[in-house]
Amino acid sequence: MDKVTGYQRIILELLEEYAAIPFSYPTTLKDEVIADTQRNHYQLLTLGWENGRFVHEVIFHIDIIDGKVWIQQNNTEGDIAQELVDRDIPKTDIVIGFQKPAVRSLLGYGVS
Repeated sequence: MDKVTGYQRIILELLEEYAAIPFSYPTTLKDEVIADTQRNHYQLLTLGWENGRFVHEVIFHIDIIDGKVWIQQNNTEGDIAQELVDRDIPKTDIVIGFQKPAVRSLLGYGVS
């Protein structure tokens, strides 16, 4: 299995695990994994109606660009980058895309 295929599998497994976590309160909201494996874009969204308003929130947005895993969005308090490392993606292949380029080198992950 090549590197990108392995990264795709890891990302999808992680997002599916997050999507399966039940909400801690009664709701009609649901989490949904969006995956474009041809273009290497992956998201976890929360969707539905709550208190009379439509909810469409990106929880995680991850891309694979030039063989590196770019975390474009993390709207949780969790450390998704560390979870990817724990699943055998090297830190040097993870880029924290939502951080300024000048800050990325200080985080201990890959830069690009």
